[in-house]
Amino acid sequence: MSTTAVLIQAVIGLLLLAAAWLTPSFTLATLPFGVRVPSERVQEPVVTEQRRAYRWWIALAGSTVLAAGTAWGLGTDATAAAPVTLVAVLTVQLAGYLRAHRAIAAVKQREEWFGGLRQGVAADTSLRTDPARFPWPWALPAVLLTLGTAVAGVVRYPSMPAQLAMHFNGPGQADRLAAKSVGTAFAPVFAQLGTTLLLLLVSWLSFRARPELDPARVKVTADQHRRFLARMARCLMALTFAADLTIALFGWRIWDGARALSPLPLMLPVALALAVVLVVALRSGQHGSRIPVAEPAEPADSADSAGTAPALVHRDDDRYWRLGGLFYLNRADSAAFVPKRFGVGWTINLGSPYGMLFVALTIALAVGLPLLTH
Repeated sequence: MSTTAVLIQAVIGLLLLAAAWLTPSFTLATLPFGVRVPSERVQEPVVTEQRRAYRWWIALAGSTVLAAGTAWGLGTDATAAAPVTLVAVLTVQLAGYLRAHRAIAAVKQREEWFGGLRQGVAADTSLRTDPARFPWPWALPAVLLTLGTAVAGVVRYPSMPAQLAMHFNGPGQADRLAAKSVGTAFAPVFAQLGTTLLLLLVSWLSFRARPELDPARVKVTADQHRRFLARMARCLMALTFAADLTIALFGWRIWDGARALSPLPLMLPVALALAVVLVVALRSGQHGSRIPVAEPAEPADSADSAGTAPALVHRDDDRYWRLGGLFYLNRADSAAFVPKRFGVGWTINLGSPYGMLFVALTIALAVGLPLLTH
């Protein structure tokens, strides 16, 4: 592999490891490694121990795997070195997460942490009557860039070479050519269109996802949810623009007849956008839990009513989360998207028809776009 390709592999691997190491810092205290726990149990020894063990595992095992993969890429011409190394890094992260999840879940079940607690689900009707507004103006740069690339393609189509490079290997050399046609010449535009529509759809649907509200702090967590939606939507729009910019740079080089590309400058916009997303996610916390919001004033008679009923805690819903809290399947839940248990963002309810429809559309888009270039 070329030195540039190995450098990209190493940078992506380091970003993955950094994100994994930092994730416990902005995950909700009541959801350590995807396990729902009562607020009074967040400082249990097993939680603290597994958080520390997970970070040591990510630092040592992850860096070892990344170093070995980088050495493999520098010492050979194997194009498989980069994808295999990154998959190995992700596998290390998954193994560390699952080990921590199982350890905490086992202690929780053995000691019956939710035993005797009053469980419930909270709702804030204002999220429906006065929903958060989607920041549509932030989508304008990506849309205009896609339109601009399409216009540039139309203008340059007559002067494009008869054979266009459609795929590049790890070192950046063209390894597949195709005759010029509408499908091959405008493949970058189709890719931009698909990327823009998909990320816009994900951002828009996130505003209709079920919020993660704390029954003991409904108003505060609802306000945090609103602000978090706005922040993450803007981040996704910035990421969409960065991805479209990378695709545009890639397309313009193809239209010039380039048979070799340096991948590093092409990937720079996406790398910078991902770094911004990571910083915003860290500052916001999971579901916006670190966003400062003014606490509502307690009613005057709160002291008199205190102690009349046990405090309400979030329902223990671990049974709906499969494979260590990575996948959500609840046919009784009408929401197509729900907050993730570990990390920032949303995941699909595999028990919802609308969730499965989104999965089918995503697969169709991934399969259909390459077919347009043939």
